[in-house]
Amino acid sequence: MRSVVRLLCVVALAAVAARVLVAQQVFIPIEPAKQFGSGVTPSYEGWFNNPDGTKTFLIGYLNRNRSQEVDVPIGPNNHIDPGGPDMGQPTHFLPGRQTGIFGVTVPKEFSVQQRLTWTITINGQTNAIPFRLHADYNIEPLKDAAVGNTPPVIRFVEGGPSVQGPLGQLSKAVTRSTGASASLAIPVWVEDDAKYTTGTGSPLRGNPTPATLRWAKFRGTGTVTFDKARPDMEKLQGGNQNELFKGKGTTNVKFSEAGEYVLHVTANDYTGDGGRGELCCWTNSMVKVTVTP
Repeated sequence: MRSVVRLLCVVALAAVAARVLVAQQVFIPIEPAKQFGSGVTPSYEGWFNNPDGTKTFLIGYLNRNRSQEVDVPIGPNNHIDPGGPDMGQPTHFLPGRQTGIFGVTVPKEFSVQQRLTWTITINGQTNAIPFRLHADYNIEPLKDAAVGNTPPVIRFVEGGPSVQGPLGQLSKAVTRSTGASASLAIPVWVEDDAKYTTGTGSPLRGNPTPATLRWAKFRGTGTVTFDKARPDMEKLQGGNQNELFKGKGTTNVKFSEAGEYVLHVTANDYTGDGGRGELCCWTNSMVKVTVTP
């Protein structure tokens, strides 16, 4: 299991790299957090092995605009290279730190000497982070070795195909359609082992729900409105620590205009957003929505 110390090192490296203006190769001074008008920094969480021999880079970002969601279309201001510019990254950025929200899978032949680099330019600031298969960044996001905690399992159809772990990729997104004037209901069925992982050793407090959902816009030109970005979880089974939990959460979403959208959903277990410093255990997935006039 990846340690908190290693995670802090990754964040520190990202913070240093974030101060480099890639185009000019100069350092910009450290500035206090702003409500708006600042930049977005990619974040490299690490990489993990897949059963077929491929590798997946787990990637997030830090939007330094505390009160502003920003959009950066795929192109010269939002690109991953080589092989890009589009490798499934977001074009819509929520405020603050968003940990491990998508993955980029590379083939078995991808070597430790090769790298991918994500570059984002907004508000006159360019930030870039490289992704390499360095041994120090190898992670195990699918299981916490200490207590055997695993990520929640989610389904978009009851009893249908499942997703588990931080494998959110556009190529694996489910599809839906709706009209610009309609409300689209998206139910999600969730299962979790209700085990508790924490890097601090603190006990679980209160009686939280073993698994929760969080929705966000990932791509799209118009405004996306969720009735509940964190929908209530209907308990179907369990609900206590170390007891198999099954639940269902439904969000209703509206779109301001016609077009193609991608929605992002994260299922967290007891560890909450970003795993509280541990790169386990959450699951993310994507939903492509075609919105007609």
